[in-house]
Amino acid sequence: MPKQTFPREVRLLTSEEYNHVFNKPVRAGAHGMLILAKDNDCGHPRLGLVVPKKVLKRAVWRNRVKRLVRESFRLSQDSLPNADLVFLAKPGIGDVSNHDLSLSLQRLWAITSRQLRKRRSV
Repeated sequence: MPKQTFPREVRLLTSEEYNHVFNKPVRAGAHGMLILAKDNDCGHPRLGLVVPKKVLKRAVWRNRVKRLVRESFRLSQDSLPNADLVFLAKPGIGDVSNHDLSLSLQRLWAITSRQLRKRRSV
């Protein structure tokens, strides 16, 4: 049975882990969002979130985006490669509906997975 939880082990927690991803990542983007990814050797995908106050002023708006990204990742983690993924919120994400955000994230997870496989084979 697939694991569909979001425990501490599947989160990026330290600045070193984030910096590892920011150094020559694979990128995939959509309106108001960007996914950065880099292979890891943990045996499972891990997620980090960057939703700055400069992009979404109110905590309620930032929390909505983070909640939707975590949920999408939680449901998709079995199909994702062993990689560290960082979600970056960009200006305009506040205008994206929950449904459109979820659909965009599903597409971005697939694009990121494809790009990581391609990078491994080269």
